[in-house]
Amino acid sequence: MGQGAPSTSSSPGVSRRAAPVFLAAGGDSGQGLFGLTMIFSWFKNRRRKTITRDPFPPSWTAVLDRNVEHWALLPVAERQQLERIVQVLVAEKHWEGCGGLEMTDEIKVTVSAQAGLLLLGLDHDYFRNVLSVLVYPAGYVLPRTHLDGDSLVTQEERVPVLGTAHQRGPVVLSWRSARQGGRDGRDGRNLVFHEFAHKLDMLDGLVDGTPPMGDTQLEQWVAVMTKAYDRLRRRTQEGRPTLLDPYGATDVAEFFAVATELFFEKPVQLQDRHPRLYAVLRDFYRQDTAARLGQGRKGAC
Repeated sequence: MGQGAPSTSSSPGVSRRAAPVFLAAGGDSGQGLFGLTMIFSWFKNRRRKTITRDPFPPSWTAVLDRNVEHWALLPVAERQQLERIVQVLVAEKHWEGCGGLEMTDEIKVTVSAQAGLLLLGLDHDYFRNVLSVLVYPAGYVLPRTHLDGDSLVTQEERVPVLGTAHQRGPVVLSWRSARQGGRDGRDGRNLVFHEFAHKLDMLDGLVDGTPPMGDTQLEQWVAVMTKAYDRLRRRTQEGRPTLLDPYGATDVAEFFAVATELFFEKPVQLQDRHPRLYAVLRDFYRQDTAARLGQGRKGAC
């Protein structure tokens, strides 16, 4: 994903299972000693309360004003909620600059705020499956090996990418693309939304375009997402224009990530042209982004 380069936001080298249809998400295994789990949870929650008790730094607010267009659309209560999420993500994740990039608070806050927007309506644990966030100055390359179908010889190549979400590893991002996506909140493309949507999908151990959700939502989700995915594949194969990024036709996991980008970036268009798809995403994220955007436009008048 991204402009001006033949890159994709998710690399073929990432551990990912492509499936012909959306699958039902399973719950956590719940393994481990209950007592130790409760103690660990108590300490974790206590630490987070300490983190969020500190005032949100004015310099961080300036970063949000400058780099996260969606920030201006949020009502006061959601702004305060997002501030707490940002504080925890900045404090708990391991942040590392790569390719000569020096890690700064601006990078941490910009990325955390965009990732945090996905969490505003969810019961969440601050992306517990993300321990590290690695950030490059711009795009980077990943090695990929594949079997040549004719010669049956393993071929190696280097694939240019803008971001990756590893199933049992970090989120890796291009800072240039992450910043650009935050500043332009209505172009339908956002690298951080895309990769962190993958991490939501991966919470149940599967990468099937179906993040963990309740049984009451699941049947409708699978039906609607599968139909929308199949339609995107057909239109992409026929070379017809689509509101959804054609990259979403790669597999169902990419479809969910691409649909998430559109749900937050172009919600009014998504609601108008794909109302059932918008509805299941609204019910999953528990955010009415089309209404929020409408209120934001009124406030700007």
